[in-house]
Amino acid sequence: MTQTPAHPQRIALHNEIHARPPEAMTAPLAISHAVMLCDAAEREASRRHVAALLRDHHLPQPDAESSHIRMDLGAFRLRWELHTEFVTWSFSRAFDPQGFGEREPATAMDSVPKEWLSGLPGQTLAALHLWVLPTNGFESNSLVKHVLNEDTLVGSTVADGFGEVYTDFALHADGFSRMVLLTGSVTPRRLGRLVQQLIEIDTYRMAALLGLPAARESGAVLGYAERELAELAEAIRVAGRDQEPVLLDRLTRLAGQVESHYAATHSRFSASAAYFELVDRRIADIGESRLAGLQTIGEFINRRLSPARSTCEWSVRRQDALSQRVSRISTLLRTRVEIEQQQSSKDLLATMNRRQGLQLKLQATVEGLSVAAITYYIVGLVSYLAKGAHAIGWPFSPEGTAACAIPVVALAVWASLRRLHHRVFNA
Repeated sequence: MTQTPAHPQRIALHNEIHARPPEAMTAPLAISHAVMLCDAAEREASRRHVAALLRDHHLPQPDAESSHIRMDLGAFRLRWELHTEFVTWSFSRAFDPQGFGEREPATAMDSVPKEWLSGLPGQTLAALHLWVLPTNGFESNSLVKHVLNEDTLVGSTVADGFGEVYTDFALHADGFSRMVLLTGSVTPRRLGRLVQQLIEIDTYRMAALLGLPAARESGAVLGYAERELAELAEAIRVAGRDQEPVLLDRLTRLAGQVESHYAATHSRFSASAAYFELVDRRIADIGESRLAGLQTIGEFINRRLSPARSTCEWSVRRQDALSQRVSRISTLLRTRVEIEQQQSSKDLLATMNRRQGLQLKLQATVEGLSVAAITYYIVGLVSYLAKGAHAIGWPFSPEGTAACAIPVVALAVWASLRRLHHRVFNA
């Protein structure tokens, strides 16, 4: 087939469907997952940090544009992912499950160089230890004493009943939350997908909650703005014409404050809504069902996250409603000012019309004087002309000639001025 020009992003877009694929896994396996909240500079520092680890193990350096790395470092496997707001680090290794649940279990972090680990760029948002165990020989009550808290234990069957997962959604002494997955008859590839989905539930759950502090802070700002808007609405209702410019200035400042706050928080609330949706999808993906006497992960998260989710959604709706109210009152005040401006313009035009009428009357008076003055000068010229003509035989006296010329000249001057006015006003 003849090759046609390809879009410059075709290969990258095609491969996006394979981005961050799950790995096939086999129990027993210890996994430690850390989510570091990073700005742009810290994300680049994370790239250099993972490059330093690979260099110390004499492994190939990552590409400058890489956003996902999977590498076997011997003592453990590393999975590094660069996201929009955070960077995730996953470490995994096989371990001996003998005596699991009877003492503190080994973690994947135990095999990672401590000095390098302490230098991870960013701030820890989420941290999870996940142990993947074969079902045989392990029961839920054996996981409680040294691994999970019995008081907050949550569990369910997953992968359509082929596996079981347990967690307590608690931060333990090392700052990590914990989760135990019993694999049952789950295949390695499906197990890899299941582990990734469980990790993402914990990651996106914490990322979604980043909107909660912003929503709480937003409540105070929006409360002040709503009170100010109510006071302005009442002041506008009783204000006189001289007070309107001051009220319009206050309203403009309030609108600027509301829009500024909206711009500062809209991105955070939108991201939280997207993360909440991802949590819902991952919970649906793991295909969980109830275990006797325990809440499922989905039930626990829905019950505990619903207030935070509702708070964020309410803040968004409250912002939108306040912005619309400010816009309506601004329109009302501007309409009132415009009507008064129109009335002022009407009064000004009426005054101008009266002045124009007076000017026309004055002009008519001046025109009468102008006709007399022009007639006087023209008749004077006629008198001089008649005196000269009388000397050479003109039969009439100069005075008589001038007297007879007065009405003719006056009528001609008046008619000329009327014609000029007609041309000017009808042009």
